[in-house]
Amino acid sequence: MIESNIIHAAYINKVQKLMFLGSSCIYPKLAPQPLKEAYLLTGILENTNEPYAIAKIAGIKLCEGYRSQYGCNFISVMPTNMYGYGDNYNLTNSHVLPALIRKMHEAKESNAAEMLVWGTGTPKREFLFADDLADACFFLMEHYNDPQLINIGTGTDLSIAELATLVKEIVGFEGNIVFDSSKPDGTPRKLMDVTKLHNLGWKHTIELKEGIQLAYHDFLENHLIRK
Repeated sequence: MIESNIIHAAYINKVQKLMFLGSSCIYPKLAPQPLKEAYLLTGILENTNEPYAIAKIAGIKLCEGYRSQYGCNFISVMPTNMYGYGDNYNLTNSHVLPALIRKMHEAKESNAAEMLVWGTGTPKREFLFADDLADACFFLMEHYNDPQLINIGTGTDLSIAELATLVKEIVGFEGNIVFDSSKPDGTPRKLMDVTKLHNLGWKHTIELKEGIQLAYHDFLENHLIRK
């Protein structure tokens, strides 16, 4: 309802350009990798986030409809997994990277012998620093006016096990990482094909290690629950 009201209001008020942000979860669970924009609606979605994905797909199609029927310059962009300053570190509803930062820090502070990570560690994920997303969105508002959706990402990914090891190094946790294979893994892989974006002339500037270091510093300064 929020997206449909905003998109309709943009049309009614003759907004010159609107950007709709989707998500990598719009693509089928078992789509070929990397995820090309053309793979939308070619297969079954991941069951755990299907309602969210359908809502995003509805927004994409609504923008396409207003463009087709009324000539509105409404574009849709699909970011990959995000992280950065001001993230959500709540262990009950945060995403994998901020959750790992907090859990790894708490394990370090308590001198724990090990830290538990959900799943097998084998799924692969791509991560983009939030400041890079903002820059990409600004770039596309200036340079992209096509009806087709466009991906935003880094074009590289790593396994959850590799991610956990990287966070461990940055945080300085010296215990062992243990994977709980009884917990779900989710989609096996979600890597964006960013060929269209690169061909336009935009590329991310903050690599994952540097970005995690920036995020961890922000966590220590602004989000740490101090006793």
